Amino acid sequence: MAATQVGCEHYVRSCLLKAPCCGKFYVCRLCHDGEENHQMDRFKVREVKCAACNSIQESQQICKECEVKFGEYYCDICHLFDKDKKQYHCQPCGICRIGPREKYFHCTKCNLCLATDLKDNHKCVENVSRQNCPVCMEDIHTSRIGAHVLPCGHLLHRTCFEDMFRTGAYRCPLCMHSAFNMKEFWEERDKEIAQTPMPTEYQDTTVKIICNDCQARCTVSFHVLGMKCSSCGSYNTAQDGGRCITEIK
Repeated sequence: MAATQVGCEHYVRSCLLKAPCCGKFYVCRLCHDGEENHQMDRFKVREVKCAACNSIQESQQICKECEVKFGEYYCDICHLFDKDKKQYHCQPCGICRIGPREKYFHCTKCNLCLATDLKDNHKCVENVSRQNCPVCMEDIHTSRIGAHVLPCGHLLHRTCFEDMFRTGAYRCPLCMHSAFNMKEFWEERDKEIAQTPMPTEYQDTTVKIICNDCQARCTVSFHVLGMKCSSCGSYNTAQDGGRCITEIK
């Protein structure tokens, strides 16, 4: 029989998992973790209960009593039942990922599955997915929310990245590197600065800066709207030591 359309807000499945920790039945580990004061280890699940006939049995894809299919997709490692989303189990990641598999590859250094268009086209950070998202501080590696890879190689939840973009934040929360291609923004800043001359007493003032994008240290003209890196042209800079020097004519 085909999988019946039951389950929870997280998954479409026709069975309940018996939590190995407390023996209670929940549709999924997330439902369990939301109700209990401890977490369910998905890998230790051994029994399920059919939602159609209530038969308790070993974890498997099809009910041994009424032959209801518990899920279009089933992983006997993660004990994941769900509708077909082209999932696949990644052995190095240790969990199931939403595919299709051919559109992803596992980066051994980042220790994470990434879209194939990022192969040889991203900055690797060792075991980057084992860090929590720096925006919401929640887990990234096992999250059901996709990850967004920043140019610096750090990861954010995709939804956290989108929220960050909407608020106008443009830097990685961890290393302060620009999170987008800022070329057009810097060109606009050039125009704004050209149209906003500093008062006479500050026009010859220079300041030492460090660039968050290229790490260059340089001495540039001070301006309240921004100080441009003379190495890469970025305005993603900070004063290096906080000292301003006014040239004496």
